[in-house]
Parts: sequence; C-alpha cells; structure tokens
Amino acid sequence: MKGVKVSEENWSDILKRVKDGERVTEVAAEFGISTKTIYNRLSSKTNTDSSALEMSRLRRENKALKELVGKITLDLSKEKKEI
Repeated sequence: MKGVKVSEENWSDILKRVKDGERVTEVAAEFGISTKTIYNRLSSKTNTDSSALEMSRLRRENKALKELVGKITLDLSKEKKEI
C-alpha cells in the first residue's frame, strides 16, 4: 500500500467516517491505504482529551447496546401478550 496519495478532501472524508463509527480497516481498504496511516493522521489531528478512535468505539458500542435493548423490549412485549 505504499505510495498511495490521498487528497485533503479525501482525508476529511476518511477522518469523518472513522469518527462517525466506521471501522478503520474498512475505510483503509476502500482508499487503498494502511490502517497505520489513518491512525497516524488521527493522532496528529486529535487535540482533545478523548481520542477520535475512542469516540468511534463508544458510538459503535452505544449503537449495539440500543439494538440489544430494543430486541429485549420487543421480546418482553411478545411474552406479555402471550400471558
């Protein structure tokens, strides 16, 4: 993957997508760059206490938990109707 040039416009898209919760491996593959390149760019662009990667992980975890709560709520609702 050496030598792939990424425009600043694409970098903006890459970093936004990763910060919004997409997996680094998937975005890297799409743009033909290494995950290390993305991690390096993220670490150089992050100036807050919480890293962008941590926020991304938390967003994915939050989404998964919401889906689980929804499924449990639906299952309990079905059980209640059967009684």
